[in-house]
Amino acid sequence: MRGPWSRGLPDLVVEPIVRAALLEDLGRAGDLTSRACIPAEARLSAVFAVRTPGVIAGLACARLAVMAMDPGARFTACLADGETAAAGAVVARVEANARAVLAAERVALNLLCRLSGIATLTAAFVAEVAGTGARIVDTRKTTPGLRALEKFAVRCGGGANHRFGLDDAILIKDNHAAACGGIGEAVRRARASVGHMVKIEAEIDRLDQLEEALEQGPDIIMLDNFPLQDMERAVGMVKGRALLEASGGVSLATVRTIAATGVNLISVGALTHSAPILDIALDVG
Repeated sequence: MRGPWSRGLPDLVVEPIVRAALLEDLGRAGDLTSRACIPAEARLSAVFAVRTPGVIAGLACARLAVMAMDPGARFTACLADGETAAAGAVVARVEANARAVLAAERVALNLLCRLSGIATLTAAFVAEVAGTGARIVDTRKTTPGLRALEKFAVRCGGGANHRFGLDDAILIKDNHAAACGGIGEAVRRARASVGHMVKIEAEIDRLDQLEEALEQGPDIIMLDNFPLQDMERAVGMVKGRALLEASGGVSLATVRTIAATGVNLISVGALTHSAPILDIALDVG
C-alpha cells in the first residue's frame, strides 16, 4: 500500500549517490556562475514546487544535496515520499547560502524529478490492477548506480520490488536453461545448491515447459511474453503450486487484462527504464 514513506531510505544509502552527482556537476572549479554573480554571504529562500500532479519520491536527495553544499541550511519537507502532490503544490522549502542552493539545484532536481516520475508511473499501474489480486513489481532494468533509489521510488508508488541483484534470489532465464539441458534440470540444480532462504524463479516462454519446471518445485514461475489464453491455462495448471509472474511488453493499456488472467505478479521494466520525470522546479522567493 502506498506511503507516505516518512522514514525513507537511510541517509547512509542516499548520501554517496548525491555526493557523486554533485562532484560530477561541480567538476574541477565549482560553480563559476554563482561565484561570479552572487556575494559569498548572500542568503536565499526557495521552494521545490510541482508543476504537474504526481507521487513524490526522493526528498532525501534534495535535502542531502543542499546540506552537502551548506551544512547549516534549513530544509523543510511539506509532503512525504509516497504522497500525491497536486499541480502547484510545494513539496519542500529551503533557506540557505545562495551559492550553495544554486550549486545543488540541478542535482537535487534531477534526482527528485526522476524518482517522483517512477513513483507516479508505478501508481498508475497499481491503480489499473486494483481489485484483481495481482501485484505490480519492478525489474533490474534500472539506471546504473541508482538502483536502490529507483526501487525505493517504486515502493513509494505502491509497487513491490523484484530481486535487487544477482545475489539475493535465483532467476533461471532461457539462456541458463539452454546451457544446462532444460528448465527442469536448471531448477533441480538450483534447488540442490542453495539454502532454504533463497527463492527460486524459473522463466518459461512456452506452455509445454510448465510441468517440467513445476516438477522441480520452483517458488515462482515467470511467464515470459505469454499470450493471454496461455496465461489463463497456466493459472489453471499450477493450482497454487507456485506463484505466477507475467512479464514482457506490459503497458498501461494491457496490464489489467493480464491481471484478470489470475497471475499473482506482473513485472514491468518500464517503471524504471521509461518513466517520464515529474516536473518539479526550484522557485526563489
